[in-house]
Amino acid sequence: MPLVHRVLHPKPILSLDEYLARAGGMGIETAREMGSAAIIERVLASGLRGRGGAGFPTGRKWQTVSENQSVATPATVVVNSAEGEPGTFKDRTILRRNPFLVIEGALIAARAVSADMVIFAMKQSFEGELSRMRAAIEEAEDAGWSQDVELIVFEGPDEYLYGEESALLETIDGRWPFPRIVPTFRRGLRSVTTGEAPAGPALVNNVETVANVARIVARGADWFRTIGTPESPGTAVCTVTGYTDHHGVGEVHMGTPLREVIELIGGGPRPGRRIKAVLSGVANGIIPAAHLDTPVSYEGLTAIGSGIGSAGFIVLDDTVDMASVAAGVARFLAVESCGQCSPCKLDGITLATHLTKVSVSLGRSHDHEVIRHRLGTVTERSRCFLATQQQVVVGSILEHFPEEFEAHISGGAESVEPELIAELVDIRRGAALLDERHRQKQPDWSYGPRDSGTVPVELYTSLVPPWRP
Repeated sequence: MPLVHRVLHPKPILSLDEYLARAGGMGIETAREMGSAAIIERVLASGLRGRGGAGFPTGRKWQTVSENQSVATPATVVVNSAEGEPGTFKDRTILRRNPFLVIEGALIAARAVSADMVIFAMKQSFEGELSRMRAAIEEAEDAGWSQDVELIVFEGPDEYLYGEESALLETIDGRWPFPRIVPTFRRGLRSVTTGEAPAGPALVNNVETVANVARIVARGADWFRTIGTPESPGTAVCTVTGYTDHHGVGEVHMGTPLREVIELIGGGPRPGRRIKAVLSGVANGIIPAAHLDTPVSYEGLTAIGSGIGSAGFIVLDDTVDMASVAAGVARFLAVESCGQCSPCKLDGITLATHLTKVSVSLGRSHDHEVIRHRLGTVTERSRCFLATQQQVVVGSILEHFPEEFEAHISGGAESVEPELIAELVDIRRGAALLDERHRQKQPDWSYGPRDSGTVPVELYTSLVPPWRP
């Protein structure tokens, strides 16, 4: 089955005129003739699910925001463009190829939930995407697309938690990216809209989700369902990196076998090597080679104890030591934890420390016991999903590859440094560039030679963020 191009255009669309010449703009024209409820109903009927995590039904999310509208403050649409999941580069690729498709979808979403503002939340380091989006917004505004909806590009920090839905809103509001408990559909944004006035609800969808909206509204729910599966209609924009012939981003039918996705986008394993396992980001259970023919869909990957997440697949071949992968995952998540929930931060650091000892063949049976125990306690009192990620990903590696850990503990395996698990900076000429700076990042989010011994929530809460409006 070949790659498709519903939301990921093969070549960049460089102007609004070019986009319109390719049948762009039909969604927003159709939406202007529909009421909010009709737009939401069409998105509901399409079966579109969020393309950034658990796959929550998009129409249901819009419906909930619409039902929780505030009398005092309009809703806000936030396009989560703070892509930072290890192994994922699809949202930035979509923005590079066609930001107009995302702007059109976001304006339709604003009409659906009666929002007067759309915020495209990116990272300060996404210089190319920031420039591309600002230029596209200017063209859209000049063409009269936005009407009475304000379009804003927000630049936030590089921290992983900035991409978490509630932490994203905290950051836009001028605070640090520390997740909150109150649902975003009940309390959205304050400072960006009306200072400290009561906040209206916020609709948060990621780039790929929003990129699907315009054509669903223009062509209908039945058209969207012509490809994919009944439970996962449409396409998935996948990133393939790791130990493959090359790296890249491509769009496939939902339901395409994972093995085929790796072949289509990454060229399969390196010559003479075989795939041992695949990481689906750092939020889902590891996928062993025996499950490579599993369909890439929400239901398919969930059935084998994993998930599609952001469709970022890090391929691991038979040269990779799985103890080093577990140590790398644990370190990334421990460092990126904010520390609001002590078990998440402290147990996470303990997990990373003992898994590293095992990886470098200095661990003993006691270390294995500590790892097992901390996997059970790391999620206590957690307010976001990060701690659960430790439990799910590291636990699944231990479950599927126990012999590799035992070999290190018994002295039968050579020392291996933890695998670098970090955000993708770019993909150039078929090669992924990882954020090498993460090797030096401390648990307090600094990059100095020593950790301060405190946690980010204690260190930064009293400080004014540089992005505060």
